[in-house]
Amino acid sequence: MARIEFRTLAHAYRPAPAQPDDYALKELTHVWEDGGAYALLGPSGCGKTTLLNIISGLVAPTRGQVFFGDTDVTGLPTEKRNIAQVFQFPVVYDTLTVFENLAFPLRNRGVPKARIDERVRQVAAMLDLERDLGRRARGLTADVQQKISLGRGLVRSDVAAILFDEPLTIIDPQLKWELRSKLKALHREFKVTMIYVTHDQTEALTFADQVVVMYEGRVVQSGRPEELFERPAHTFVGYFIGSPGMNVVPCEVAGNRALVNGHAIALSRSYPAMPAGARIELGVRPEFVTLAPAGQGLPVRIERIDDLGGIAIARTRLAELRINVVVSHPGVMQGDQAGLVMDPARVNIYADGQLVA
Repeated sequence: MARIEFRTLAHAYRPAPAQPDDYALKELTHVWEDGGAYALLGPSGCGKTTLLNIISGLVAPTRGQVFFGDTDVTGLPTEKRNIAQVFQFPVVYDTLTVFENLAFPLRNRGVPKARIDERVRQVAAMLDLERDLGRRARGLTADVQQKISLGRGLVRSDVAAILFDEPLTIIDPQLKWELRSKLKALHREFKVTMIYVTHDQTEALTFADQVVVMYEGRVVQSGRPEELFERPAHTFVGYFIGSPGMNVVPCEVAGNRALVNGHAIALSRSYPAMPAGARIELGVRPEFVTLAPAGQGLPVRIERIDDLGGIAIARTRLAELRINVVVSHPGVMQGDQAGLVMDPARVNIYADGQLVA
């Protein structure tokens, strides 16, 4: 296992990059602590897989360094980094049995036969592959093949880290939940560093102790799931995490008040003068807004209410601004006119997308 550190790392796929926009992965200094469970979360094309491949050695960074502990591994090939990687689509040896697939990484390293047998059966039990150990991988379903691929990544106990590149994309939803739970249990048991790439917020938030959110080649926030939810450091984090995402509306700020379309909203503290020329916005999650009778708070029109069973989402509008509200009793309101009351402690102010601290 290893502590993984990036020092002023950046990568460009085009030759002779000269400005920030030339880089697919913008300059990054970051530490992955030994034994941590991390998720790299963001939309397609944000740089997640590039970053993962730099860790594994499949991609050499344009500049900067990668350290495993105190060792600079930037120039080392993949096979010298002691990394296990599990890809989006299962990689299995069709002609080998499930047992032989799982044993392959250990046999390559000369592990004693008794230890191989013990470790393979241990991992197979964790992934519910015991009944399939004698079967050839050819002809097995995609989800079973991906479990084999996961098992090959987990079977080695000496790896510096295990990297997962959207490993559950092809798995059905129920099995996804089960496998995420198993991965979490395996992490707790073996304490190996795990980095899990996904565009699915549910996967990221349920697997990881620390979530690293990426947007347009940059890390915009890193923290525990509750931190990302309650205090997004960037409007993208607020939008990307949560269902529905955070409401973000343009505003003006004067002291401890925000003006939205000319209507005052109380803030929990007084803000200094905003940066000149910056785009100022107010962000508040639908869970922290209350739907009230007309005449209270921000005057809005209810466009519709989506009843989701346990909760409902009120879709409201103030002029051209749309604001979502989580409501528990959708049948209470009469008519389409209402007010919105926001919890001042949960209202965030952003300048050009960045949280004003």
